[in-house]
Formats: sequence, C-alpha cells, structure tokens
Amino acid sequence: MKVTGFSFIRNAQIYDYPIVEAITSILPLCDDFVVAVGKSDDNTLDLIRSIAPEKIRIVETVWDDSLREGGQVLAIETNKAFQAIAAETDWAIYIQGDEVIHEKYLPEIRKAMQANLNNSEIDGLLLNYLHFYGSYDYVGAASRWYRREIRVVRNNKKIYSYRDAQGFRKNDNEKLRVKLIDAYVYHYGWVKEPAAMQRKQENFNKYWHDDAWVDKNIAKSDAFDYSQVDALKKFDGTHPQVMHERIAQKNWKFDHDLSYNNYKTKDKIKFFIEKVTGYRIGEYKNYKIV
Repeated sequence: MKVTGFSFIRNAQIYDYPIVEAITSILPLCDDFVVAVGKSDDNTLDLIRSIAPEKIRIVETVWDDSLREGGQVLAIETNKAFQAIAAETDWAIYIQGDEVIHEKYLPEIRKAMQANLNNSEIDGLLLNYLHFYGSYDYVGAASRWYRREIRVVRNNKKIYSYRDAQGFRKNDNEKLRVKLIDAYVYHYGWVKEPAAMQRKQENFNKYWHDDAWVDKNIAKSDAFDYSQVDALKKFDGTHPQVMHERIAQKNWKFDHDLSYNNYKTKDKIKFFIEKVTGYRIGEYKNYKIV
C-alpha cells in the first residue's frame, strides 16, 4: 500500500500557519508528500523545502487572485497538488495548513486505509474535528463548527476538491462514499497571535467576497477581537507532540467565561436534541457514510 500526503500553502509566515506541524504530523503515514506552494510574499517556499526533502515534492504555483467567489481558488490549489500525485499511489491523505493530526490517531488511520484498500465501494475516510478558538485551551461548542470532513481519498483522478477545499467530490458533483473512523483533526485556524489573525481575516475574505463586502463586514483593527464568539468549552486533552513548541511560545492571553453563550431558543433546542440523540439538525454533509 502506497500513501501520499498532499497540501497547499501560501504566505505561511505572514499569516502564522502551522504548516510545518501540519505536514510533519502525517509524514509517518506517507511514502511521499506533494505540496502546492503558491508564490508568496515571505519565505514559505524555503520553509517547506526545509521539512523533509527526501519525502516532499514541491509544485510551485501562482494563485489567481481575481477569483473572488466561494473560496474556489483554495480548491484549485488543492487540485494542483492532488493531480501531481503519482499513479502508483493507493491512498492520498490531505492536510490543510492549519490542521494537525495527533500521533495517537495515526495507527487507526493506517488500519482503516489497509482494511479498505481493496473495497472499491469506499472512496475515502471521514475524520472528526476539534476546532480550537482563541487559544489552545478552548474548542468551539456551537453547531456552526463542522463535525467531520474527508481527509483521506483514493488516488482516483475523478475525485476533486470541492467548493472552498473543505471537502471532496467525484465525477459530476457526486458525493464520496466514506467510512467514518475514530480519529480527529485538530483545527488551529482560529488560534493565532491576534495581529496575524486580523491580517488573515482581511486577506482571506477576499477569496469569498468583493472589496465592498470586506470593507463593510471586516473591522479594521491592528488585532483580532476574539471575544465575539458564540460558545466554547474547555479542552482537557493533549495536543499533538509536533505542536508543543509552538504552544509553549504563545505570547498572547485569551480567557473565556464558559458560562456565556449567545444561543437563541432554536439553537438551544437543536443543541439539546444533538446531546440526547447525536443527530445535528440541518448539518451539512458533503459525503455518504457507508
């Protein structure tokens, strides 16, 4: 069984992406790794070159900054990396620049890939998510945080990154058939030094909206205001080993009153139903669980 990792990145240092940790976290699963590195305004290319030259192959790209709808440029860049994966690869494991997988889940992922290697009914593997917010001590508790997404797919070039690169589809807009496995992706996209988070908000919203929308809806500030959040809960687990140094270097403070939330009545009802039954009303599912 051959496994290839793939990802995309641009301006990792400017926007404080833990891309080194992201790639390093899944390298033990991978025979090789393809990274689409967009032309950057910092030293992102050298950063990626420094990780594991014996395993990593870089595809240098130029992002189309004229694409201002639905985050589609992110899917295009993901597809550049996926299409560069060699034909002999069986499974491709995807990681974004702000996602890290704990080492304790690697055996489960490998076992699932091996178990489904010859099952043509399975297009990919579905992983659970923890979304950290504000600091490494809190995770999102509201239903707006997506619970699961596909992060392992077959090396089938009919598969493609969908919409803003959150998930995948195949052929003509067909959802993938997936196995849900007991493994989590730790999403650190909302944990950055406040100035870096503000820069990210001002920049990345341009891949979804025009300048007028960004000017109206994204507050101009030197630092992002983390206090505007619906509901959080305390994280009582351990972080991936590759994140320990980054966490130790954190230089900002974020505390949150766990008793606070801004749930409306309908949100409270939905939350109660999910807590009792495990079913999330209105959940977006870009996959078919087999």
